Amino acid sequence: MLPEMWRLVGNLVDGSIVVSLREIAAAVKLLAERNRLVAEGAGAASVAAALSGKAGIGRIVCVISGGNLSTPAFVKILNGEVP
Repeated sequence: MLPEMWRLVGNLVDGSIVVSLREIAAAVKLLAERNRLVAEGAGAASVAAALSGKAGIGRIVCVISGGNLSTPAFVKILNGEVP
């Protein structure tokens, strides 16, 4: 997260989780294949965090949003690539 943004939200959140582009691409692919849901990278980041174990254990709620994903990038993700 950009330092400028962190100053704005720092008092509102307890922390943040960093996931890799590969983890996000895997989450986008999983959502599409198992749930028939197309989510953009930012929208699938919470799922990537949960799948990686970085979000903790137990019951986790993931907000999935945004479908602003280009067809070429989506095809790459479905083929196991990171766009």
